[in-house]
Amino acid sequence: MNLRPHRREPTDINLTPLIDVVFLLLIFFMVSTTFKDDARLRIQLPQANGEEVAAEEPMVIRLVIDAAGHYYVDGQALVDPEPKTLAQAFRGALGERKSLPVLIQADARTPHQAVMTAMDVASDLGLNRIAFAATRPNEQRP
Repeated sequence: MNLRPHRREPTDINLTPLIDVVFLLLIFFMVSTTFKDDARLRIQLPQANGEEVAAEEPMVIRLVIDAAGHYYVDGQALVDPEPKTLAQAFRGALGERKSLPVLIQADARTPHQAVMTAMDVASDLGLNRIAFAATRPNEQRP
């Protein structure tokens, strides 16, 4: 009979799951906590009684093409739909500036060739920022 006491091995406590849970709780509380903005400076700005400055309208060349293919540059009708006439109108709208964006508002029934001609003329003059205006279906007028 073996009456010697059994040797007990020291038991180690595995702390890895505990550390994982603590970090998860820390992350949870950091994410769910709302912080006050105490760090911001609280100042009262002085009031001004000066004149209001009107914001300038963004400079753009507005080209409207109707269903018949007639061009209107910034509200002015062109005498004919020739590319030369359109180029002169673009140059007049540019003035001293080198480049402006061109906004093309074409009727849904406008011939594609009229739009392509306008794009070609604008591109030849170095007006490469071309945008197209459209309306949403519920905004169309009868």
